[in-house]
Amino acid sequence: MWCVSEESRPRARDIRIQTGIFSPGKLNAITDVSGVMVGHCTVCHGEGKLVPGKGPARTGVTAILPHSGNVFREKVPAAALVFNGYGKSVGLHQMNETGTLETPVILSNTLNVGIVADALVEWCIAKNDDIGITTSTVNPVVGEVNDGYLNDIQGRHVRKEHVFAAIEGATSGPVREGSVGAGTGSTCLGWKGGIGTSSRVLPGSLGGYTVGVLVQSNFGGVLTVDGVPVGRELGRYAYRDHLEDSSPERIEDDGSVMVVVASDAPLDHRQLRRLAARASLGLARTGFYGSNGSGDFFLAFSTALRIPHEGEAMLNADVVANDSMSALFLAVVEATEEAVLNSMLKATTVVGRDGHVVEAIDIAELSALMREYKRFGR
Repeated sequence: MWCVSEESRPRARDIRIQTGIFSPGKLNAITDVSGVMVGHCTVCHGEGKLVPGKGPARTGVTAILPHSGNVFREKVPAAALVFNGYGKSVGLHQMNETGTLETPVILSNTLNVGIVADALVEWCIAKNDDIGITTSTVNPVVGEVNDGYLNDIQGRHVRKEHVFAAIEGATSGPVREGSVGAGTGSTCLGWKGGIGTSSRVLPGSLGGYTVGVLVQSNFGGVLTVDGVPVGRELGRYAYRDHLEDSSPERIEDDGSVMVVVASDAPLDHRQLRRLAARASLGLARTGFYGSNGSGDFFLAFSTALRIPHEGEAMLNADVVANDSMSALFLAVVEATEEAVLNSMLKATTVVGRDGHVVEAIDIAELSALMREYKRFGR
């Protein structure tokens, strides 16, 4: 019940929860986008009373690489969108200014952002020893959520070796989900959250492109699963303590979420920003509403084009026509919704500092409710 990932817990489709109309890719993961790689490093040690700086630690790192090459030398088109800016992400301003991503995207916790960014810079310099000397500096991209309910967040237990391990261990295969990596200490919609992923493949008549999404879910609201008001029915939702006199506890309504969108569709910065914006609609389908203290940051990149660091004076690239963007938008909405559900279904119950417990959603209870609403196997 500390941080162990239980592979026996199902994903949404394993229990016949099928959202949307488009089909997922082979892995139903962001790694269905060719070349994309994901790695984790989980930091979990100690138990009992919080001793700031010592533990218990319930945190980690997740790395998303757009390709297996040198991302600083071969950048990819990218964009970021801030839905609600209550967060401490790094690197998004330059990403939007240049329209490119030049490092892996690293996710961790709020107070570890500085250490993680420093580690990412060090890793990039080791691969490119001319950074800041005979060529430009590097723009590290780091996202975060606050996992302080379970984790000794003051301890900043993620160190550079954990960042290196997540990057170097990244693969293009199935992605571990739930209470792992940067999702180890996450809480979502009243239950345990974490890392989740999903993908959609458009039919050939709509371009045949793949869209993949990875989320770090740590937000509040009223859980909705394929239209079923699960949070309300099971009595865990924001503001319940104000609406029901018998409510035993307050369900946190604040939190944060990081969403990373990848696609093999040829898209420029402007189009990718539009793509990133649609993540908010997928989140809303799950019960997210963007509370005051929620840091909600969405990143999108395309693998269709690599932009050389020392390039030609002119770049020529074909991009998807605006009139053909709508199916991609819907794919993002669907994949984001399912990624959140996967993050919660795969997550395990975690006991953190001071005996704080965040329970994993009960699969049998959820299944019974979905059956009652006749939402299985549609």
